[in-house]
This record gives sequence, structure tokens and C-alpha cells, in this order.
Amino acid sequence: MSLRIIFTLVLNFLLVSSFFGQDEDAHMIKKIHDEALGNGKAYFWLKEMCQNHGGRIAGSEAYNSAANYTRHMLSTIRGVKSYFQSCEAAYWKRGDKEKVFIMDEKGKKTHLHALSLGNSVSTPGKGITAEVIEVQSLDEVENLGFANIKGKVVFFNRPMDPTQIRTFSAYGGAVDQRAYGPSKAAEYGAVAAIVRSMTTASDDFPHTGLTIYNDSLQRIPGIAISTNDADKLSAKLKTGRIKVFLKTNCKMMGMRPAPTVIGEMTGSEFPDEIILIGGHLDSWDVGQGAHDDGSGCMQAMEVLRIFEATGYKPKRTIRAVLFSNEENGLVGGINYAKISNESGEFHLAALESDAGGFSPRGFSFDADTAVFKTYFRHINQWLPLLESYGLSFEKGGSGADISLLKSQKGLLIGLRPDSQRYFDFHHTANDRIENVNKRELELGAAAMASLIFLIDKYGIK
Repeated sequence: MSLRIIFTLVLNFLLVSSFFGQDEDAHMIKKIHDEALGNGKAYFWLKEMCQNHGGRIAGSEAYNSAANYTRHMLSTIRGVKSYFQSCEAAYWKRGDKEKVFIMDEKGKKTHLHALSLGNSVSTPGKGITAEVIEVQSLDEVENLGFANIKGKVVFFNRPMDPTQIRTFSAYGGAVDQRAYGPSKAAEYGAVAAIVRSMTTASDDFPHTGLTIYNDSLQRIPGIAISTNDADKLSAKLKTGRIKVFLKTNCKMMGMRPAPTVIGEMTGSEFPDEIILIGGHLDSWDVGQGAHDDGSGCMQAMEVLRIFEATGYKPKRTIRAVLFSNEENGLVGGINYAKISNESGEFHLAALESDAGGFSPRGFSFDADTAVFKTYFRHINQWLPLLESYGLSFEKGGSGADISLLKSQKGLLIGLRPDSQRYFDFHHTANDRIENVNKRELELGAAAMASLIFLIDKYGIK
């Protein structure tokens, strides 16, 4: 038999094998979606957690009851071992409802919808009354200087850029005001800071979120007000000198237990190769933490349930991780990476869902530069299998909790849902189960399970 004939036969065999392999994979991915959409548990779990364990700030009673609930739910999935990874978090308590109102030159009071920023100190017992000065940036505070800032409340009013199609980019372009504004204002003698909420929506919901104090400076209260009220305050400032009254009594309560929750299926062939799926279990204390990030946690749990329900036996260890304290210091992610590295673990891949339970649009991928090109080229061969489900692949970030695993040189992945409405709910009292669409949540879980199936079956090299 000639070499040409042998070559032709081998090539035909490979092409036929590839065809039947892809057909088999497509069938499995369809089976995954059928299970998620027909028998899914993610929405049921999320509803139970939100209604019974909402406002899960790390270290709180609600957080720890949610940890017990999710660990129990994981234990009901056949073949899953569930356990806690010990973690402690600095517990911040909001206290009584914030009182914030405008006082104009005629003495008229106008109530503002407000929330203290996470980790903020409280006002003095009788509150603070002071003149307001509006700025658009931290640099503007520096330019105004001590003479213009001392004794005043600095109002940071630069909005998220509505022209940005990627809303996370708009958020990133404005959030420095919330994160660093209070300390920058304190540096120049301010008595408090007010921040426009991080959203493009026009409504009455204030958005809380972490503020980071400079330990070398006086700590002053930081408060977020709704976008409607930010516009109202700005308009009043254009008419004359305006004072505000603020009264809060939030405080740090010390270190409290806040375990990370883990559930895993041990791999049948390569148990030492770990594929992580996860989100963060904690949320801010307002609302129910439905989109941020109850949705991601339930999707991670649902991936394990889907594999069990469809009879898929993973080759590699599939580990669902519900991280502690992402919102207030990333302690769960830091602790997890430290323990993993010290134990000599290898995460072949890690997939995080922390962008809401909206319709999945695709995945973004990251890895150490030494391996990224190889990984990304390999996974792109699977794109045709997922494009029919409306999914795409792109280079980009993964997730805050899994980012510290990058040194293990595995593939880091972020689920990318439609983001246009995410910041309507982010860190607000309106982040509730009623604002999560069951089908969209299930589609996200199915997308995650589909990609994890392919990574588990074929590896990434």
C-alpha cells in the first residue's frame, strides 16, 4: 500500500473521528441545557437563600446561616463532598437608618436617600451639619486645597459614563470616588464625604460599597446618595450656599467567623487537576444579594448538580467554591489561594460568575503570559459548539476571587452576562430575587457547565 493511500486513510479516520467527537459533544451540551432549563435548581436555591438569608455581609448571622444552607444543599447532590474552609472577616455593622438632608439658606430641609459606605466610621452622636462643596474628581480636591475644603462636606458627583457600552468600564471610571474619596477629602480637612451612586440609572436607590481609608489620615464618614438626589443636590448648589445634615452610627465590630463553602466531585482519572467554579457568598447588608453574587454561587452549585443529573463522570476534580468576604476585603479569595498554594494544588482552570444572573453572552479568559496563547488557541476550537447558544470568547479579566490563582498557571475564566442592567441593582436594597429572571439564571449555569465539561473532557493543552 502506497504512503499516499495510508496518509489518505489516516486523514479520513481523523476527520471522521473529529466529526463524531464534535457531534457527541454537541449532544452532551444540549443535554446540559435541557437539564438546566427543564429541571434546574439554581433559581429555587437562590430564592430560598435570598428570602431566608439575605443581606449576607461577611461575619453577620445572615452570612453564617447562608453558609450552613449552601453547604447542606451541596451535600444533597450525589457524589459531592461539602465542607467549610475556615475564614475570618472584619465585621462592619451599619446600625440605624442614615439621616441625611439638605438645608438651604431659608432653613428648608430636603430628605436625601442615603447609605453609609462599607467600613465607614459614624458621625458624632448629634450628627454633622456643614456646607457642601461639589467636585468631579480626587484631583479637584487637591487643586481646591485646604483653604477651600476644610470644615466642609465634599460631594463627589462625577457620574458613570453612559456612553460606555461595557458598563464595567463605566464603573471602573467612576468608582475611585467611592473607594478613595472620603480619605482624599479628609486629607484637606473635610468633615464628611458624599458620593454619587455608582449607576447610570436615574432612581432613588443609593448604592453602598467599600471605601478604603488611608490609615495615616483622620477617618471621616462616607455616604452614597441616589442619582436622583445627587442631581437635586447639584442643582441646589448652583442657586447658592447649601448645608447638609448627616447622622449615622455604623461601626466595626471586630473579627468574626465567615467560612468559605466548598463542594467537590473528585475526578476519576486526574483527581489532582482541579477545575474551580465559583462566586462569592457574601453581599452587602442591604437588599438580598441576589445578583451580587447569590446568582454566581447558585450557578456554581448547579454545575455540580447538572453533572450528577446527566450522569457525567468528571475526569478531573470539579470544585464549587462560594468565597467569603469578597465585598469587604477579598479575604476569602486570599485565604483560599494561600491554602491552595501551600498545599501544592494545581488549578487547571477556574471559572468565576460575579457579574449578575443575566443572559450569558460568553466568557473572558486570562492566564500567565507564559501559557495564555497555548490555552486560548486550544479552547477556541470549541467555540463552534457554543456559538449556537449565543456565547463568544474574548481575552480579558476573570474574577477577583480567582485572580490570585494565576501563579499556578492554569486558565482563569469569567462568565460574561449581559451587563446593561447590572448596575441598576449593584449594592442596593433593590438587589432582590424578584429582579432575577429564572431562565437567564439557568442559561448562565448551563453555559458554565458546558465549558467546564469541555475543559474536563479534553484538558487545555
